[in-house]
Amino acid sequence: MKRPLDLAAIAQDIEQDLRVIRDIIRRPLEAEIARGNLTGPQQSVLRALVLSEALSLKELSGQLGLAHSTVSGIVDRLQEQGLVERRVDKSDKRVTRIAVTQAVRVFVRETLPKLTIHPLVEALGRADMSQRRVIVKGLKTLRKTLENS
Repeated sequence: MKRPLDLAAIAQDIEQDLRVIRDIIRRPLEAEIARGNLTGPQQSVLRALVLSEALSLKELSGQLGLAHSTVSGIVDRLQEQGLVERRVDKSDKRVTRIAVTQAVRVFVRETLPKLTIHPLVEALGRADMSQRRVIVKGLKTLRKTLENS
């Protein structure tokens, strides 16, 4: 039996609980990503492009730490799937920029937040009001304590 003041054991239990909670919250998103049959490198390219307006192949290769030819092949496959598009740079016609399509932007803006919040909404719906208050108070207290360290 653990002593109540064994802070390392309590911290380990909290960390384990947070890891399980994070995994549960990510399940719907992971399932959606799996349905898209995207490889890890394809996901990395999309992530980098979503965070930017558009990148050249050189910039994208540099951000990912992958060879130019590797990234070019990944972009080709994503373009075939309608997830990215190549655009001529307006200020320098010799440069091609790569950007995610509007459909991907809409998914990130509208569907992604719903996927990540859905497990929490479902769980809170099963809790009664007093349980919800305890959950919120406990998380706020933990966050505040961590931020003050």
